[in-house]
Amino acid sequence: MKKIRFWSTLLMLASLLWLQHSAQAAIVDRIIAIVNNDIITLSDLNSAFEPVRQKIEESAAGPERDRALQNARQAYLNRMIDNLLIEQEASRLGITVQDEEVTNTIRSLLAQRNLTVADFEKILEQEGLSFESYKKEVKEQMTRSRVIRRELRATIAVTDEEIGEYYQQHRDLYEGDPAVRMKQIVLFYPENADAATISQVKIRMADILARLKSGESFERLASLYSQGPTAREGGDIGFIPKGIMPPELEQIAFSLEPGEISGVIESAAGLSIIAVTDKRGSGILAIDAVREEIKEKIVETKMEKKFEEWIEALRSKAHITTRY
Repeated sequence: MKKIRFWSTLLMLASLLWLQHSAQAAIVDRIIAIVNNDIITLSDLNSAFEPVRQKIEESAAGPERDRALQNARQAYLNRMIDNLLIEQEASRLGITVQDEEVTNTIRSLLAQRNLTVADFEKILEQEGLSFESYKKEVKEQMTRSRVIRRELRATIAVTDEEIGEYYQQHRDLYEGDPAVRMKQIVLFYPENADAATISQVKIRMADILARLKSGESFERLASLYSQGPTAREGGDIGFIPKGIMPPELEQIAFSLEPGEISGVIESAAGLSIIAVTDKRGSGILAIDAVREEIKEKIVETKMEKKFEEWIEALRSKAHITTRY
């Protein structure tokens, strides 16, 4: 009888412990926001907010820290809700950002700064971030940019008066430091590529160069084969001032005249071919020379302002419930 009582007691205690653990788990991870058909859990927020939390913990103390943490967490949750709304709108519009596009964008940025992925991962680690979380952030930014351009660009007009006013207010920006406008075809080496793989990439780029020399369109070949972020624009990366590009690329870019195409340029990240389309030097640039550049800056500013109205409209139409 005592043995039966002993096992009954043990089973009851085990059941109570399991129930307690389940209740704790429910508290640790629960739904804190519903955005249409998507959810945000407490663990989602905690994970994304962790780097911000660490910085606030390091820079503040006491009641000030507690207020800063509370305000920052609420702001971060609102941002996550907005990101879900943008993702849902992107899905509705059929707008996608492929993982390969994100990777190529990051690799292009790293190549411009002569950084390897390993170097960059160390920098991110110092900031309390992971490479995967950074990739997610870049993908969200690219998605947001495409959705905004699709939805808002056609609604924005820029007048000649606005362009002239901007030019007068920012004349210091148009003193014409040496810069070159160019198009680029990029083929990246795969990570941890062996000699045979690198050789295949070189053969592909040599074939592209031969086709360019035979008269094929740079824009067409860039859109077909370039792995750079501007492939869709025919490889056009706009004006690049001196001191931005890697030295081996900059030296060749500034030695070419408009209309000339380089040979194959090799860097640690991969291979490039560039075509210079324009140059500008010192002295105040005429407004006609920078009209399109100014127009695009004004458009970007207006779109940022319109974005707040647009995202507010999305919020008003959405079914959003918070339990935070």
